[in-house]
Amino acid sequence: MSATMPGVFDAAAMWPWRRGAWLLALLGWLRLCRPSLDSFHTKKEHTVSVDSQTFNQRFDQYGQWRAEFSSELREFSDWLESKGLRNNATMERLARLQSQAANDKITVAFVAEYSRGKSEMINALFFSSYGRRIMPASAGRTTMCPTELTWDDAHPPGVRLLPIETRKLSASLADWKLKPSSWLNVPFDPHSGDSVAQALEKVTETTQVDQEEARRLGFWSDENEEDNPPVNASGILEVPKWRHALINFPHPLLKKGMVILDTPGLNAIGAEPELTVSLLPQAQAVLFILGAETGVTRSDRQIWQEHLARHVDSVGLRLVVLNKIDVLWDELTSKQEQEEQIKRQRQSVAETLGVPTSHVLAVSAQKALVAKINKDDKLLRDSAIRRLEWVLVDTLLGQRHLILNRALMRGLTEIRAEARQLLHVRLRDLTEQIQELTSLQGKNSSARRSIRMRIARERKEFDSSVNKILGLRAAQNKLLNQAFNQLSAKTIKGELNTLAGELQGKMLTLGFQKRFMETFSNLREVLESSQEIANQMQRVLVDSYNSLNTEFGFALQPPEEVDLRQFALDLEKIAEGNKHHFSITNVLKLSSTEFSERLVSAISMRLRSVFEAASNELELWNKASTAQLDVQLKERRHSFINRSETAERIEQADLDLTERLQELQDDTAALKEVALQLHDRAERLELSLHSITRSMDLGSSATAAASA
Repeated sequence: MSATMPGVFDAAAMWPWRRGAWLLALLGWLRLCRPSLDSFHTKKEHTVSVDSQTFNQRFDQYGQWRAEFSSELREFSDWLESKGLRNNATMERLARLQSQAANDKITVAFVAEYSRGKSEMINALFFSSYGRRIMPASAGRTTMCPTELTWDDAHPPGVRLLPIETRKLSASLADWKLKPSSWLNVPFDPHSGDSVAQALEKVTETTQVDQEEARRLGFWSDENEEDNPPVNASGILEVPKWRHALINFPHPLLKKGMVILDTPGLNAIGAEPELTVSLLPQAQAVLFILGAETGVTRSDRQIWQEHLARHVDSVGLRLVVLNKIDVLWDELTSKQEQEEQIKRQRQSVAETLGVPTSHVLAVSAQKALVAKINKDDKLLRDSAIRRLEWVLVDTLLGQRHLILNRALMRGLTEIRAEARQLLHVRLRDLTEQIQELTSLQGKNSSARRSIRMRIARERKEFDSSVNKILGLRAAQNKLLNQAFNQLSAKTIKGELNTLAGELQGKMLTLGFQKRFMETFSNLREVLESSQEIANQMQRVLVDSYNSLNTEFGFALQPPEEVDLRQFALDLEKIAEGNKHHFSITNVLKLSSTEFSERLVSAISMRLRSVFEAASNELELWNKASTAQLDVQLKERRHSFINRSETAERIEQADLDLTERLQELQDDTAALKEVALQLHDRAERLELSLHSITRSMDLGSSATAAASA
């Protein structure tokens, strides 16, 4: 892991936005945030300032902003439609932006060995408002299986549990999620803390198996016997009853997009490839929980080295949290001595794990929960939970917002440019019509007939462009299908089937990891080939658009190249983050057909998501690049119809020339007003994007100061 990870407490370094129009954004922030803050507290004496907001409150504010911005995008889309400025490509782009804003997910994963206080940490950070424990956190082992807390309104509140016996089959967790009948459903009343807590107790259940069954389930290792569960006199041992738990809970944070992942114990993590291949690397924040009294144990180090530190494809924050610092509180030692002891422990852990000391925090989750429930400010300060909340606010929400903000701003800029281009085409046509009719003033019928005949010739020439456009589309579709075929799931399946086939029935060698990397090298070549096809499509469009502009008077803008290199980088990260699975040290696990098939399936899922994203990027680029051609074809046809009808009626003295010129001038003025409205509406949307940045920037500065 890198020795530096900027941005944990350095708010100034994280937020480069200050170069913008700060006054305008501040006004927008006040407009946006006042209702949000007022919604938390209605009485003046209970008003929450930005610097005292908890992670829950800031996340709620972030979720409210996303919902409001999604609504604003919907209004903008309707307005574009009402003005005839929304084509199919624009509509699809707007739908994607709305989905990004409304459905953005933030996953916070808690990773630790048993009995490190993960469940209590979750209770203290997120569920103290219930006035009791929600996640089971009794002494000894608590959460026995990986547990996801989320909200999906398509399902009723409850706990879904996958039996541990499914580990003996090769199907992945994603496959099992598509088979609801295989899960045990335990409903609960989300308005009753007792009902929720009682249902969640199911995740603590165990079952008794013999040693051979434990080996098949992945809970017994002949190589590391010290990690095995205790065996009684009858040769029976206890293992988790459930393989995975899905908790569907309409908690405000979960409804706004948070997903909480609780992954207990080395065996649970190591036996589920999807956890280490997909869920943990893609989590926006991973909190690695240690015991303050023990520091880094051998199994802690193994979890860190095998499943966290090596993941170069991780996308978010990684923090180490020393929990249970209250065991170090001693009436015989001073407060300063206790703080020095905790400081030394943090430094030791940081050195052992190879992370900056600033990434190691020390808290007492149990005391924090008690303090929040009893409203004990002193105990809450002593628990140090606020420091952890500040870091989550400053980094997790800050980084996630910046990513979303950039994506939304980029999409909004492109939509605005497309609408402006369409308005430009319409204004050009109106201007040409005005010039054409102005030239007829004072002219005789022969001159007017000449204008009508010229319009007819231009229209005939324009109609001849259709064949050229049809040829262009055929060539583009052929190239696009070639790229789609290369990026299809069939390509991935073929490569990984070969890899999986070599796993079966063969003794692993040091060269097998090389074969794994060759698989990814082949897939990178597929992406490079798809990039070349995309470049060829772009060159064809540029040449064709220049020709159409010159020969037929179009105003087509040459599209920029689509860049698929980002997906090649994703492949590189996945390969580097998972090649250890195919090393000689993992030979015992890979000798299990069920495990090796689940591993290949998990990697296949990650690869499919990368290739699907590349296909979607290429498809959206193609639609956006060719949409302007469809729009301008439609506009030119409409213009020719209007010009022809106007010229014919003027020639027949059925239309007053002066009146028609006035109509066209009125249409021009109206169109310029629409252009101003487009500018104002787009500016308001951009202001809304900046306002949440400013809001979080103020909070970051305040929390950084408080931390210092």
